[in-house]
Amino acid sequence: MSGTILVTGGAGFIGSNFVLRERFRKSRIVNLDCLTYAGNLLNLRELEGEPDHIFVKGDIADRGLVQRLFAQHRPEAVVNFAAESHVDRSIDDPGSFIQTNIVGAYHLLEEARSYWSGLSSQSADRFRFLHVSTDEVYGSLGPSDHPFTEQTPYAPNSPYSASKAASDHLVRAYHHTFGLPTIITNCSNNYGPRQFPEKLIPLMILNAIEGKELPVYGDGLNIRDWLQVEDHCAALGVVLQRGRPGETYNIGGGCQRTNIEIVNTICALLDEMVPGSAPHGRLITFVEDRLGHDRRYAVDCSRIERELGWRAKESFESGLRKTIRWYLDNSQWIESVKSGAYRDWIAKRYGGEAIVVDHQ
Repeated sequence: MSGTILVTGGAGFIGSNFVLRERFRKSRIVNLDCLTYAGNLLNLRELEGEPDHIFVKGDIADRGLVQRLFAQHRPEAVVNFAAESHVDRSIDDPGSFIQTNIVGAYHLLEEARSYWSGLSSQSADRFRFLHVSTDEVYGSLGPSDHPFTEQTPYAPNSPYSASKAASDHLVRAYHHTFGLPTIITNCSNNYGPRQFPEKLIPLMILNAIEGKELPVYGDGLNIRDWLQVEDHCAALGVVLQRGRPGETYNIGGGCQRTNIEIVNTICALLDEMVPGSAPHGRLITFVEDRLGHDRRYAVDCSRIERELGWRAKESFESGLRKTIRWYLDNSQWIESVKSGAYRDWIAKRYGGEAIVVDHQ
């Protein structure tokens, strides 16, 4: 898409990677982000000074602000990344997830509907509201269950996934009730550059580099399907261009790994790339499991492959190597994310410097 896109949550992990991709493709971006602990303007430093990247610090629940952005910039699409997304945090504080992921999504939908209803018929036909969601809304799979499809019933098991499920339902309802041209995507676990280090892969990389323990929940055999973030952003671009309003598309990497396999692979790569502190596997430790921890996620993304022609390009091994190299080469970014708010939350949740992984 070469027009104007309103991106919410565009300073976060997936959002910033999407913004960078779309600017490279010459889209004009209006980027609305609260800059909470996981948002970081260093994610967007490549765009500093670019007139076609308009950054606005603000909340999707601020109806007046969102209304002004629609009126001033006249976007052809909204891509909604804005969300609280850490399962452990949702167990500690469900209320903030309800406010952002449900109430915030409602306010954004209302303002999008108001704006869309005032467009010319041609502009209204082109307009899209793309809501980026998670495979966690489907619940947990057994060892031999078929991966989640777009027809899998919702069965969220954490306050985070329940709040995302609720927002998905709102987005769907706004299409079927009001005709707003919405599309939902449900993705598997993302990894790659610029990911906040509460999530499994960056946390393990950074802890290992610093010689800290690598704490793994339970027996480490929980399974996730891993998707490199740039592959995900490419899929979102395809959905924005060719996806059908009112539909849902699952996006996955086709790469199921247990958490302990992930940690062992990171250790092996770091032994090769930073040999002076090897073996990194000596740092692995097992900790008490998370409450309500889903055992397995896996995504069937045959629909987006079949209907829109998208397929993940990055193998897990090559993507993980590139991810580790990015963290090794970006010490300034790492220091910037270790803000007071982040340290205070870690101390409150886990005590001292102990950091327990998120297995999303």
